[in-house]
Amino acid sequence: MLTMVGYCWLCHQSLYFAHHGICHICHQQLKRLQRVCPRCALPAKSRDFPCGRCLKNPPPWQHLIAITDYAPPLSRLIQRYKYHGTPQLATVLARLFLLHWLQGYRDGRWNKPDCILGIPLHSKKRWRRGFDQIELITQPLSRWLQCHYQPDLLWRSRATLTQRGLSATQRKTNLKHAFQLRGDFTDQNVAIFDDVITTGTTLHEASQLLIRAGAHSVQAWAICRTL
Repeated sequence: MLTMVGYCWLCHQSLYFAHHGICHICHQQLKRLQRVCPRCALPAKSRDFPCGRCLKNPPPWQHLIAITDYAPPLSRLIQRYKYHGTPQLATVLARLFLLHWLQGYRDGRWNKPDCILGIPLHSKKRWRRGFDQIELITQPLSRWLQCHYQPDLLWRSRATLTQRGLSATQRKTNLKHAFQLRGDFTDQNVAIFDDVITTGTTLHEASQLLIRAGAHSVQAWAICRTL
């Protein structure tokens, strides 16, 4: 697979800072999520207050933070990263999320977590892919934000079907008891990262484990949120 070192992954123009991966113009043109609920990141009247869906059936996390909808150009970048053996995109995606998160942090929309966890791959799937795409993103994020990170605190105790193409009910059944957690999270503010959030079932299962383990709050992080 052709790499893009020194060139923007989106427009293929040369970069002033090669390690950024995406040029300033392409970054500025990314369509951000606007007017979405702070808890589910779905379209809502206000970005400051939970929507009616979340008031009626609140998720286990306090904030769902994603850059954009699962649509081009980031959807194509994520597909290339995950399915076409391009692990060097990890730091590019991590930097995109960092810039988005920092903007909200400076605006006072959310707080810095104490630790970061990533949704893990099952060991067999990681072996087939050759890398864990979430781990490669959460490692630099935790370093840049100076948050505790330990990749083996959350793991998949059994292999599951891919969530793509499953109904909401099937997704819940597929992931039931699929994760295990070790460690003491009492009074911890935790961020849990996945690359794409569709129904939120995966993060819901993991977040519930954290709440039962004593976590004070949970932020759900992702590159893209399917609307």
